[in-house]
Amino acid sequence: MEVLLEWLTEVNDFIWTYILIVMLLGCAVWFTFKTRFVQFRMFKEMVRLLGDSAGRHTEGEKHISSFEAFAVSLASRVGTGNLAGVATAVAVGGPGAVFWMWVIALFGASSAFIESTLAQLYKVKGKDSFIGGPAYYMKEGLKLPWMGALFAVIVSVTFGFAFNSVQSNTISAAWREAFGVDIRILGGILTVLTLLIIFGGIQRIAKVSSIVVPVMALGYVLLALTIVVINWREIPQVFELIITSAFGWEQFMGGSVGATLMQGIKRGLFSNEAGMGSAPNVAATADVSHPAKQGLIQTLGVFTDTLVICTCTAFIILFSHTSAETDLNGIQLTQQALSNQIGNVGSIFVAVAILLFAFSSIIGNYYYGEANVRFITGRRSVLVIYRVLVGGMVLFGALASLDLAWGLADIMMGIMTFCNLIAILLLGKQAFLLLTNYIQQKKAGISSPVYRNGDIPELEDKGECW
Repeated sequence: MEVLLEWLTEVNDFIWTYILIVMLLGCAVWFTFKTRFVQFRMFKEMVRLLGDSAGRHTEGEKHISSFEAFAVSLASRVGTGNLAGVATAVAVGGPGAVFWMWVIALFGASSAFIESTLAQLYKVKGKDSFIGGPAYYMKEGLKLPWMGALFAVIVSVTFGFAFNSVQSNTISAAWREAFGVDIRILGGILTVLTLLIIFGGIQRIAKVSSIVVPVMALGYVLLALTIVVINWREIPQVFELIITSAFGWEQFMGGSVGATLMQGIKRGLFSNEAGMGSAPNVAATADVSHPAKQGLIQTLGVFTDTLVICTCTAFIILFSHTSAETDLNGIQLTQQALSNQIGNVGSIFVAVAILLFAFSSIIGNYYYGEANVRFITGRRSVLVIYRVLVGGMVLFGALASLDLAWGLADIMMGIMTFCNLIAILLLGKQAFLLLTNYIQQKKAGISSPVYRNGDIPELEDKGECW
């Protein structure tokens, strides 16, 4: 086991140090400038679209609404990365890692817009709902079916197996810390609940997510804001600590700047998934009148995840000074930090919160895998086997060590992100054209822009649903 963990660490360091950090930041900055800072200048439009889409359905259709697609993707984003991932970033990379989480969210939001808009453009009609994602725009947009099939396999393994192992691992660690629960029993319960929901299909997943996600996110944010208000005098010092740790002379001389940057970006990406190629799988299922609409809505999810919820967790930890006083890591560090603020009830609250956060991520993650299994094959027997294996990996994660679960997740996340970034770089111009078309219609006084095949000559005959 030690040899495996050592190998995982070496592979992770190579992938992230020499490939992904440069690609992630490079693509994020490129898309930000090419879209003329779409994530900032159209923020108001994002909020308006989300409000307008809540609860809407196409008459007589089973397609999920734009809001429900947003909720499913947010269910996957808002989870272990927000509570345990942030704690790991601070514990390993120091407070400066929080700064790089902000950076990758602010610039990476543009990558989220590109990938989700492309997913909408190249979506196809399934039996009960639209389906799509990176595998589809690789196949139809790049005309590389092999690349789409490869990506579909990577997504199915990454989300259904690796990421879901991290989610159940975090739940079991939190409940063992708070209640002394036997993780074997808890793992069995999580597995049964997962199988009951995922055998219900995307409509059940969307319904559960659209109810649970807003409630759990609001509750956690309210608690965090209360702690921020209580500790308001320390806010300037916390910001100073984050900035100086990200760029400070002491960190530079100690050689820890690279570790800080790497942890911030890795944990930031795990949390908000901007550019990873995950959110487009559910963004494609939304029933909207223009591809750019869902691109804008999914962009809002990045801000919600990292700039709000991850920042709340970071502030709780830094206010408590817990990271400097203990060897705790992951979710247990967050529990200790919250307990320092509000007493022993803090550990219990985090255990309950992470159950909701991470379990909603498990079912959201599963859907990403299902969508890509369906891309590879239409055989129901294969999908049934996949669902059973997902349940098995939930059980495995509950029993595995923290380092093993996160190590596997980081490697798969890196491979998946690398493939998707190449695709959206090559297809990015198409998303730029769709954004321009959307803005032109808004300027012409059209409150709800509509896109039809042929409206943009360069995109004629691209996308069978338009």
